Amino acid sequence: MSSDAADVDRMADALFEAVESAIATETVSSISDEAAQKIMTAAVKLYHRKSVAEGRALLPVVSPQALTPTEAVQGACELIRAVDLNPFDLALWYSKPRPDSRSEP
Repeated sequence: MSSDAADVDRMADALFEAVESAIATETVSSISDEAAQKIMTAAVKLYHRKSVAEGRALLPVVSPQALTPTEAVQGACELIRAVDLNPFDLALWYSKPRPDSRSEP
């Protein structure tokens, strides 16, 4: 494993714990918009590039129960709006065959 990959693995654990703590203590509003945007952008880019590079669809969350349906849909909708897509565009992508998804439950 490269040092960059090891760094990302370590930071991901620390970031996940910090965000879960901020949610539990109801202090998420003290996290800057810019920090949330950087985290979301990096996560989406990493997920896309890893799944393409490995030719597989990986589970994008730590478990199917990690997000509520509301959290998942709100995040997905805002990402779609941010890149100026619409439901028709989404329907085209959604119908696209997925790469090998053996890693999914």
